[in-house]
Amino acid sequence: MGDDLGDEWWAHEGKSDVSDAEEETQQDEQPTEKPNLKTKPEKRKSVTEKTAKAKKKKKNEQKECVIPQKTDTDEGKSPKPKRKRKKKKTITDVLSSSEPKPGCPADLQNVVTQYFSDKRSVIEQEELKLLDSCFLSSNDLTHTLSSYLKQVCPKWSKIQKQHTQQSSVVLLIVCSSALRTIELIKQLTAFKGEAKVLKLFAKHIKVEEQVKLLQKGVTHIGVGTPGRISALIEKEGLSLRALKYLVLDWNWRDQKLRRMVDVPEVKLDFMKLLESGILNACKEDKVKIGLF
Repeated sequence: MGDDLGDEWWAHEGKSDVSDAEEETQQDEQPTEKPNLKTKPEKRKSVTEKTAKAKKKKKNEQKECVIPQKTDTDEGKSPKPKRKRKKKKTITDVLSSSEPKPGCPADLQNVVTQYFSDKRSVIEQEELKLLDSCFLSSNDLTHTLSSYLKQVCPKWSKIQKQHTQQSSVVLLIVCSSALRTIELIKQLTAFKGEAKVLKLFAKHIKVEEQVKLLQKGVTHIGVGTPGRISALIEKEGLSLRALKYLVLDWNWRDQKLRRMVDVPEVKLDFMKLLESGILNACKEDKVKIGLF
């Protein structure tokens, strides 16, 4: 009987000890599992915050790199002054500061040589040169047109009476414009005598009308521009057969102080006129050139 009670007590006490030990082990295991669940989101949160901070820092660094920093050398440098382009001197500027000089045969020769320098060969350029015997005496800036022509054409009255060819002139005066043509015709009054004078310019006059006038009767003097005179020669309305004197309005200057050969378009027509047969006639001693 006593042994049976002892076994029951031992069984009861032993079970309670085992159950207490199991409870202790369960309590020890439970708190170890809970912190693991809590730490995981905290770690993720800290990682995302770190990456966000790193990106923000990188952007700030990039912005700082974009901003140019002024150096001491840049601050010390002053802006370079703009260079002013030198204004090219025009013919008017050059001539206004110099005294007008009377033209001479060498002036015409130089103009012809310069114009044909890149258009003709060396041999052809030699053929364009005129002897001094091809020129009349030049105006020394003291003559009027009438007094100059009386000097270079002393036998004019006899020459004009002998001239009977139509579509041709004995004296040809070349100038730069229609207005200048009219001025020169007015100045011819004391010289021309009974000679017939014809205006040879393009303003308000058709080339066909001028051809008819030249064919209609005998014309002694022609005054006009190189462009219209060249056109009349090309159309065979004006012949150079009777031509003896070619007078160039060389010294006269317009409002811009330009001579006839200083105006590009007039110069071009003038060179064309010289090539049309006048240079050859000069070499053959049929025509004399005067610079008025």
